[in-house]
Amino acid sequence: MERATLLRSSLACNRLFSFRSSHSLPLRRSVSSSSSAPRNHHHHRHNRHLIPNLTGRSLLRRHWRLLPASSLSSSSSAFSLRRERRFSALSPRAVATPTQSPSEFSGAQDEVAEKLGFEKVSEELIGECKSKAVLFRHKKTGAEVMSVSNDDENKVFGIVFRTPPKDSTGIPHILEHSVLCGSRKYPLKEPFVELLKGSLHTFLNAFTYPDRTCYPVASTNTKDFYNLVDVYLDAVFFPKCVEDFQTFQQEGWHYELNDPSEEIAYKGVVFNEMKGVYSQPDNILGRTAQQASFFFSWPFVHALFPDNTYGVDSGGDPKVIPKLTFEEFKEFHCKYYHPSNARIWFYGDDDPNERLRILSAPNESKIESQKLFPEPIRIVEKYPAGEGGDLKKKNMVCLNWLLSDKPLDLETELTLGFLDHLMLGTPASPLRKILLESGLGDAIVGGGIEDELLQPQFSIGLKGVSEDDIQKVEELVMNTLKKLAEEGFDKEAVEASMNTIEFSLRENNTGSFPRGLSLMLRSMGKWIYDLNPFEPLKYEKPLKALKARIEEEGSKAVFSPLIEKFILNNPHRVTVEMQPDLEKASRDEAAEKEVLEKVRASLTEEDLAELARATQELRLKQETPDPPEALKAVPSLSLHDIPKEPIYVPTETGDINGVKVLKHDLFTNDVLYTEVVFDMSSLKQELLPLVPLFCQSLLEMGTKDLTFVQLNQLIGRKTGGISVYPLTSSVRGKEDPCSHIIVRGKAMSGRAEDLFNLVNCVLQEVQFTDKQRFKQFVSQSKARMENRLRGSGHGIAAARMDAKLNVAGWISEQMGGVSYLEFLQTLEDKVDQDWEGISSSLEEIRRSLLSRSGCLINMTAERKNLTSAEKYVSKFLDLLPASSLYEATTWNARLSSGNEAIVIPTQVNYVGKAANLYETGYQLSGSAYVVTKHISNTWLWDRVRVSGGAYGGFCDFDTHSGVFSFLSYRDPNLLKTLDVYDGTAEFLRQLEMDNDTLTKAIIGTIGDVDSYQLPDAKGYSSLLRYLLGVTDEERQRRREEILSTRLKDFKEFADAIESVKDKGVVVAVASPDDVDAANKECNNFFQVKKAL
Repeated sequence: MERATLLRSSLACNRLFSFRSSHSLPLRRSVSSSSSAPRNHHHHRHNRHLIPNLTGRSLLRRHWRLLPASSLSSSSSAFSLRRERRFSALSPRAVATPTQSPSEFSGAQDEVAEKLGFEKVSEELIGECKSKAVLFRHKKTGAEVMSVSNDDENKVFGIVFRTPPKDSTGIPHILEHSVLCGSRKYPLKEPFVELLKGSLHTFLNAFTYPDRTCYPVASTNTKDFYNLVDVYLDAVFFPKCVEDFQTFQQEGWHYELNDPSEEIAYKGVVFNEMKGVYSQPDNILGRTAQQASFFFSWPFVHALFPDNTYGVDSGGDPKVIPKLTFEEFKEFHCKYYHPSNARIWFYGDDDPNERLRILSAPNESKIESQKLFPEPIRIVEKYPAGEGGDLKKKNMVCLNWLLSDKPLDLETELTLGFLDHLMLGTPASPLRKILLESGLGDAIVGGGIEDELLQPQFSIGLKGVSEDDIQKVEELVMNTLKKLAEEGFDKEAVEASMNTIEFSLRENNTGSFPRGLSLMLRSMGKWIYDLNPFEPLKYEKPLKALKARIEEEGSKAVFSPLIEKFILNNPHRVTVEMQPDLEKASRDEAAEKEVLEKVRASLTEEDLAELARATQELRLKQETPDPPEALKAVPSLSLHDIPKEPIYVPTETGDINGVKVLKHDLFTNDVLYTEVVFDMSSLKQELLPLVPLFCQSLLEMGTKDLTFVQLNQLIGRKTGGISVYPLTSSVRGKEDPCSHIIVRGKAMSGRAEDLFNLVNCVLQEVQFTDKQRFKQFVSQSKARMENRLRGSGHGIAAARMDAKLNVAGWISEQMGGVSYLEFLQTLEDKVDQDWEGISSSLEEIRRSLLSRSGCLINMTAERKNLTSAEKYVSKFLDLLPASSLYEATTWNARLSSGNEAIVIPTQVNYVGKAANLYETGYQLSGSAYVVTKHISNTWLWDRVRVSGGAYGGFCDFDTHSGVFSFLSYRDPNLLKTLDVYDGTAEFLRQLEMDNDTLTKAIIGTIGDVDSYQLPDAKGYSSLLRYLLGVTDEERQRRREEILSTRLKDFKEFADAIESVKDKGVVVAVASPDDVDAANKECNNFFQVKKAL
């Protein structure tokens, strides 16, 4: 699946101690008007189960299962019987919803556990997460179970297996895809997809690490939660895939031949996914660094880990994946997917005894440590580059250390996490600051400290480096680390880091990521290596000890020895240099083609005919729906289980100094969350591309009295963080878009005055005078956009199509699409030529935005804290100008409506097509949400992903603008995918659906609408609904329309969606060869734009 694909804030929850912040600038939000919350409000719109978010670190191989696939059945009765005997002692059973609270069972739990075949290993109260945690072992099988009980309604289950691969064929990854493709109890093609359709899950996924595979689920509905658990347990222990060669072909790899006269091609979901991964330079760098650290399985040998499993790619190398056999695939499951190799996690407010009842129904997985090298090594690798820009300035260099030959104790890990934050965690952190200010590169690469695996690593470097400066970068890294060891850190920096870390730990804000899953992944970081699973959950004692050491000995005595021991004096260093290569992509394609030509040449005419027949047979089975009786086997809820009203957020509207204030009285554990909103409508159109850089400048430049380092430290010492970003969206029924700058901040309620003082300082006192820092911002933004083009091409395509269809989309694309990248490319030179003009433009943006007349305040906290904060809000507002110096302007621009191909060096494509349904006369109904989700989970899933081989295919309906979009992700096809999109209306017209299927579709939609939120997200969602004019009355009406959706609504929606086929615009981010082929086949179908 995908490596490190959740938001960085979520990733920080998975790692034991990760405190580094990122300052990504969000683009236009897509906010569902019937939803209680905007989805993925910091990033481009997409279906959360279909396309991963690609903003996280890429060094760790965590392949997220966001796209399960179907499977097909065959028989192997002897194997099945043998497996049933192995697992009968720990098989899942159907369960009933508990009627008593966990506390009522606590006294009897030991007795119940004994009766069910479990022994209690240990029990602890975890004050940090207000939980009782009990570790059990199943006597017969050896399976270990962690049962964490508390009052969190967002219940979490996970089962984790150690799965260390011996090669880069991707077995763990392919198996992770495949086990959810049908099982003994649920023998349909894709029970996972049925759960997507008809569940209230708050998390439903699976992912592969370099040494383990995780299968987690979460839900706030107890009945739904146990349904999910039941399906997952049956899937991992009794999957159909080990008896079904076609599932292996579909998810892993196979030869595809549509006709004996055609060329043979490789197909397979994981194969194409990993071709996409291996097209991204940052990913290649991360994989090279890790594999070099353990064992480099490409042309370089014994480069961080030559002796253990981390030296190969658990996700799979596209060059190696076709070497995997079905027999090896089956054996891997038999070897590792055994209860004795399982770690099972339960968390939440459900009955702890019921957990054991569900479950009461020798392997070689131990991960060996890597010994440290006696001396450093160096690796040089090529990556595929585009023709744009100076190739000599596109090198990458990264220094990587394996920090220890054994796992570290908790206090050392915490201290290293603290050190990581001090060195790299903020723009003011010295190692990060010095590297970026050096002018030797465009952006940081390397993940800093990584401690999720058995042994911790440290990586740091730069990309966008001139070939003449590579050695200078290495010297600068080493010299800076030596200086930090010799001189230590400023007292203010240490205080800021301590406050940031304490705030992060105590707030425990995991966003949309379930808290129980965050704790599970944290615990697994020790448990999977047979270490204490309770230890990672308890930070109070080591944190207290660390603070005491710093107080008594001074920070230099604490951190300098760590830098010296683990980095400077550590010979286990691997330096990876990445060189751009214009020909690499074409050479890789040619090498693959040569292999396939040799395969074809070795086959007889009869063999080719048989291969073509097998290809057709596989496709037929992929596109044949499951029979109704099989679908009914998957447990689901009924409409009676669904609340008839939406989730309401308490909102009190008031007025302070003539400014509207929204207040949300919610329990936040004494944290005050606030948003200060400014109207962007008076901003000149030509200044829009500068807005993201303006936002970054506010937080990363200094004032008259404070350097940017001092300002950054002050924010870290006094608050939980401040961010600034633009928000733009269409508003249904209005011509003018919603366009705002939002300043978000949080602090303990006792620090409310500091928070608003610092927001004022950032907005009004920061000076736009530091030309060199601004040049860094431009270089960083350009590097970030280039990375998005390669890794998140679907988002780029979606933004580009929106820019062709509505003004809000055009505005967003100017601030975060291809147009923005082109602006950045010209701005680099302009900074030196006309810095005074750019600085003046930044000041003009500030003057256009800041005024009480265009301001709105949003606050979320307990009532008493909301009341006490009002006087600080009043003081803040008094300092703002009464009105803007500029009149509101009218933005009325769109990109040309022609079909467009954004050409980049890649092995996979991202294909989009979109049109505005409102312009055809379509009137919004809540049923559209149900239909849209159903199209994604059925038609597009089957045709684009399952039989087409793409990693993802989905559609999205922006109900504010009326734009309906089709998108694919890591897609081997181009025109074929467009044909699928064009067949959607006919699919709906021919659709037959029984009541059970319709009910699942409705319930799945409600699950999206009622997505689980923490208090800060509830307050923020309420703010967005206010800005977009979405009332509670409309939300109730849309909900009723969702719940009353009928088959006729699907048929009627076909007429609206026909306009996408007839009038839609197409944007593809694609390889040059595929675009050339498409233009030859369809007579210059695409206008071609080279972006890299």
